[in-house]
Amino acid sequence: MADPVFFVPASEPTLAEIAALTGARLAEGADGERRISGVAPLDLATQSDLTFIDSPRYLPLLAETRAAACFVGPKHVGAVPSGVVSLESPRPHDAYVAVLRLMFPEALRPQALFAPGISPGAHVHPDARLEADVTVEPGAVVGAGVEIGRGSVIGPGAVIGPGVRIGRDSHIGAGTTVIHALLGNRVILHPGVRIGQDGFGYLMSGKGHAKVPQIGRVVIQDDVEIGASTTIDRGANRDTIIGEGTKIDNQVQIGHNVQIGRHCVIVAQVGISGSATLGDFVVIGGQAGVNGHVVIGTGAQVAATASVKDDLAAGGRYGGAPARPIKEWYREELALRRLAQRAVAPSKDDEGREG
Repeated sequence: MADPVFFVPASEPTLAEIAALTGARLAEGADGERRISGVAPLDLATQSDLTFIDSPRYLPLLAETRAAACFVGPKHVGAVPSGVVSLESPRPHDAYVAVLRLMFPEALRPQALFAPGISPGAHVHPDARLEADVTVEPGAVVGAGVEIGRGSVIGPGAVIGPGVRIGRDSHIGAGTTVIHALLGNRVILHPGVRIGQDGFGYLMSGKGHAKVPQIGRVVIQDDVEIGASTTIDRGANRDTIIGEGTKIDNQVQIGHNVQIGRHCVIVAQVGISGSATLGDFVVIGGQAGVNGHVVIGTGAQVAATASVKDDLAAGGRYGGAPARPIKEWYREELALRRLAQRAVAPSKDDEGREG
């Protein structure tokens, strides 16, 4: 079986070009015209590859690397082995990412699977309005009154419900459904995302549960990226909003009426209950849960697996269940560990009886 390569470099920059791009300091006497044709981790890099090191734990790998060049912090320049060109940078990983973005631009967003344009196998309602250079791939369905901006791609099997608006240069992944929603420019929805379905709302009683009509929308602003199999419910009586530049990982659940600010980061398997509000630049770690109607202030960071049941102040760091300031949580965890260690330690009387 052939071993396919899915990402081929779009360019082979010289070391001088890499130094100019990143602001890194090229080792004295290095050949600035030497070209880099690939990137790789320290242990896999070959004589045409660029690599990086940003932690002392990887110094043994640095000593053995066969890379052409390595981004390295000022403290570890002297550890770069002979034959490897050092590119000194205060933030080696950031510099490495800048080169990745230059060499592999196709990896920055999903690519269309078929030829550009409207596939004969797609179903586009005659009342839909598509600007030039829109691609609709086989099996996709675009409903009545939909508007899609220039350069956007609707992947295979995706369903775009009636009246949905999608901006320019957006990508709707394979098998995704988008209903009752407005999407901005450069939005990326990875495969299997579900946008705009009913929020979970019922009037519960001893006779049964009466469904509450969910009549709001989902509004997704520019430059949002949403991971595979994430679900975002439409609002019940107001819009569910995902702010500009926010990045959401795979398998996240966002309930109705949730308001998420700009440039937030929400990691895998987080659940955010209805009517919660997140300020700008909030970070929530994996598998954390957020109760309904709580407010998380701008810049707050919530640790993985935390349970947020009350409002959190802006700029704080929180962890635990229930979530509380992270230093307080650490102290409590340490105290519990010490108590547990004392409880299991045998006493002198116990030792004597065992003898």
